Amino acid sequence: MNGNPTRGESQCSRRSFVQLSSAAAALLAGGELLTRAGRAYPEETGKTIRMGVVGGGFGATMHWHQHPNCVVTGVTDLYPERRRRLQDRYGCDTVYESLESMIAEARDIDAVAVFSGATDHARHSRMCMERGWHVICACPACVTLEEAAMLKEVKEQTGMRYMQAESTWYRQGCIFARNLFREGGFGELFYTEGEYYHDRGSVERMQQMIRDRSGLPHNPDGTRSWRWGYPPMLYPTHSVGFLVAVTGERVAKVSCLGWRGGPDLRDHPFMTDNAYDNPFWCQSALMQTNQGHACRMNEFRRCVAHGERAQWFGDQATFYMAVRGIHEDVLHVRGQGPETVAVPQYWKSDMLPEPMRIPSGHGGSAVFLCAEFVNALLEDREPEIDVYESLAMNVPGIVAHESSLKDGQQLRVPCFDPA
Repeated sequence: MNGNPTRGESQCSRRSFVQLSSAAAALLAGGELLTRAGRAYPEETGKTIRMGVVGGGFGATMHWHQHPNCVVTGVTDLYPERRRRLQDRYGCDTVYESLESMIAEARDIDAVAVFSGATDHARHSRMCMERGWHVICACPACVTLEEAAMLKEVKEQTGMRYMQAESTWYRQGCIFARNLFREGGFGELFYTEGEYYHDRGSVERMQQMIRDRSGLPHNPDGTRSWRWGYPPMLYPTHSVGFLVAVTGERVAKVSCLGWRGGPDLRDHPFMTDNAYDNPFWCQSALMQTNQGHACRMNEFRRCVAHGERAQWFGDQATFYMAVRGIHEDVLHVRGQGPETVAVPQYWKSDMLPEPMRIPSGHGGSAVFLCAEFVNALLEDREPEIDVYESLAMNVPGIVAHESSLKDGQQLRVPCFDPA
């Protein structure tokens, strides 16, 4: 896994499965592929990356301080309690009341983790890159096509590194599927299903949060957060990432349908009074890639399910990621029955420095996201999830939401890869 496949092109081998079976056997028998998670941590370096962290919600759950070549030198959030949380997490005494003050005052920052609210991500990323700082940004990278174009332009003009912290890319099952794909184990991988389910809870619970002005739809001061009524397909990377991270394909067309819920949900304030004019609790999209393959992506916020998962269908093998309480990871190879497989614990790999070889959040992905960004800066290279991969995971969702507002009309998806 040293480097990406040719951008936007399927790397499917056309070899027969008789030739491919050795690769699948190596995976299952504990061969080299079991420990291959990415480029190895560059131990022989005297460089230190000085990180700033913006956003004390999800931003206070990462692992920058555990990388031997990284130190957090500045933190900021608009809310004092979140600033304290960042200080405690990263042992950093340098605190700024806003990103604007950090940009104006800081002199000891090389790169910034932008973990502010989703609707601020693109703007904050631009501010940091124009300041001369490399950026790793929480998902989504952008929420409009205009923001997508802006991110591409700013990254190319400034030359700063940009990475999206998309957990799907380094979920253990996704790494397994990527390895199998790159060795040709699927044959032709012609169909992918990706899913992100994040239920908002019972109607009673949602009503209680509104009364208490608490929970994810609210900021610490009780005002509405960006999550209030946010369109599911404007947070598409946890599903679309399962395609882009494995095959490198680009979505070319999309048709999406939305679900408005029953009467008790259609009239809920999350739907009737949000900043996005969004009427949908759940959205499901059928997409076609630039290689002529199909994929179905679900983004549900009202459902009896939870988490991120996928399944990949090839003409020689199919891999089903585990569903908690239903089934484990299952690989079905042509000519053989489906079998449960033990997906490796990739967090034990040499991509991570020793202190970071620990289980972590979002399916074991958090340590990988931190390590890959820091490692890329140490090696002066683009991170694996660069701006082009990031936009390839975001833009289909933006167009999918537009399609759902047009009763599922199929729309073309623009590509923001280099010319």
